[in-house]
Amino acid sequence: MENRDILVSGGGIAGTALAYWLAQYGFRPAVVERAPAPRTGGHAVDIRGTARQVIERMGLVAQVRRARIGARGMAFINEKGKPVARLGTDVFGPSGGPVAEWALLRTDLARILYGTIRDDVEYAFGNAITNVQQDEDGVTVAFEKGQSRRFDLLVGADGVHSAVRRLSFGPEARYIRDLDSFIALFSLATDVDLDGWQLMYTMPGGADRPGRTAGLRPLAEPGTALAGFFFRAPGLEFDWRDVAAQKRIVARHFEDAGWEVPGFLSKIWDAPDFYFDRVEQVHVDTWSIDRTVLVGDSAFCASPMSGIGTSLALVGAYILAGELFKAGGDHRVAHAAYESGMREFVDRAQEFARASGDGGLMPDSHAQMWLRNQSVRALPYLPRRIVGRGLEKVADTVVLDSYTDLAHHRTIKP
Repeated sequence: MENRDILVSGGGIAGTALAYWLAQYGFRPAVVERAPAPRTGGHAVDIRGTARQVIERMGLVAQVRRARIGARGMAFINEKGKPVARLGTDVFGPSGGPVAEWALLRTDLARILYGTIRDDVEYAFGNAITNVQQDEDGVTVAFEKGQSRRFDLLVGADGVHSAVRRLSFGPEARYIRDLDSFIALFSLATDVDLDGWQLMYTMPGGADRPGRTAGLRPLAEPGTALAGFFFRAPGLEFDWRDVAAQKRIVARHFEDAGWEVPGFLSKIWDAPDFYFDRVEQVHVDTWSIDRTVLVGDSAFCASPMSGIGTSLALVGAYILAGELFKAGGDHRVAHAAYESGMREFVDRAQEFARASGDGGLMPDSHAQMWLRNQSVRALPYLPRRIVGRGLEKVADTVVLDSYTDLAHHRTIKP
């Protein structure tokens, strides 16, 4: 096996899953993560389709099931909190639809994944890559803290704003596609009776402003929920380091909202797990340059509202590690095979996100909102073969049959 020493930049879902499989196949991965400890906070994530098989092959099904949020589906409500259209989880099957059966907090999934490798993989928290120099024999990486080190391969799993991509592939602006929308999330205590449903209150757009939606998603702990805000704001700029300013942006865009929204906003100021970001996609023509390769959001983010980013990360990490093992560590062969195996899944996921990923959360008019509600009401009565052509079919794009032997392979580490 060649090229065994591999640095993974980013200790999130993609980076941790990749480090797990690399270690299983006899490589020596190391992970560098900018955060001072395993990341907390973030939003709820869904594990769909083929990604469920990856979790099964990691032996983590029981842990994931215990951490599930649990939800009956999504309900669109009016200003008085009365449902006007419902979309139950049973309509799409276990891995499709707006709410998947395997839905859990990103924090919990990251904790579960980290627990599989914390004793076997070198982690460097509170550090980041500042320079990358590649040559025929390896990669020299400089860090914010500590001396430069030499690795055989480098993997960028460091998110939409990837430092590895910027240093090795070029400026971020080349690869980001702005969808002109924003999302904000934070957890809170609430006495709203959710009854297992994710409630979504939509305010359609008009001449003066675009459509918006505020919602609540039940969490596992009784009396708690995840508040979500979705809105369009073309041209809006913000400082990603100024959380207080981000909270003011959300409050300003929803200051006239009805239902329970004023109560949610009153709790935003003290929310320790507040998340805010632009809805963007990442498009990179090729995911590897020489000895550097990208995986997860750094390579192919479909957008935070696509509902499939976590599944892309898990499957991408699994395939990349498997292809490196099959190629005996030959990165030229492995990187090409990885991209061939993932490209259709990525293209379909990104196209789905652009076409319907917002789920009708930002309609431009009352007429568009009415059509959305009518469509939701009709879905339970359509044949499953028609309904299943959406997100569930996208999530099953990759078939792992050819990786069966790899999944059961365990290399004795020297």
